[in-house]
Amino acid sequence: MSDLQKKWDARYRNSGSRSAQAATVLRDNEHLLPARGEALDLACGLGGNAMLLARAGLQVTAWDLSPVAIAALTQRAAQEGLAMAAEVRDVQAEPPPAAAFDVIVVSYFLQRELAPVLCAALRPGGVLYYQTFVRDKVAAVGPSNPDFLLAENELRDLFSELCLRVYREEGSLGDPLRGLRNEALLVGQKTVGQKVAV
Repeated sequence: MSDLQKKWDARYRNSGSRSAQAATVLRDNEHLLPARGEALDLACGLGGNAMLLARAGLQVTAWDLSPVAIAALTQRAAQEGLAMAAEVRDVQAEPPPAAAFDVIVVSYFLQRELAPVLCAALRPGGVLYYQTFVRDKVAAVGPSNPDFLLAENELRDLFSELCLRVYREEGSLGDPLRGLRNEALLVGQKTVGQKVAV
């Protein structure tokens, strides 16, 4: 077991019975989901995104490095009678294959080298929902290591090959007590006929 896996296992074990919520990018843009299809919640944690996707009628696959998180998600899905393929998986060592999903959701996980792989993993017309922390934070939340924080407009640039449907990144502009701060979010679509290089 890696140190990283131990760290996340401990965090999820200590989270108790708190149920995970879907990320803002998915909750606020649920209306952009297809009526049917296969969805991936990548680095799913306790699976708030996976649960929303399954309730929306999609076939859901959920991957995370932590067996503790996957066990908790599997139990929650079973309690609600939701079918879901949740598995322990190191997404850096085993990324998603090409043209495998209609929807991919990633929240609070940043591995820049996976960006082209995620684009390629979308089927034509597929949609990527992505949300994570930025460097231009107005509060001490999220990681402190800049390697895991987005530079200004970096999320947009990482997925520039997709057709941008929603983008939000407010930085420290204006009243820092209002709006979506400390994070950037994106909804991008792989348009029909578009080829994305890996």
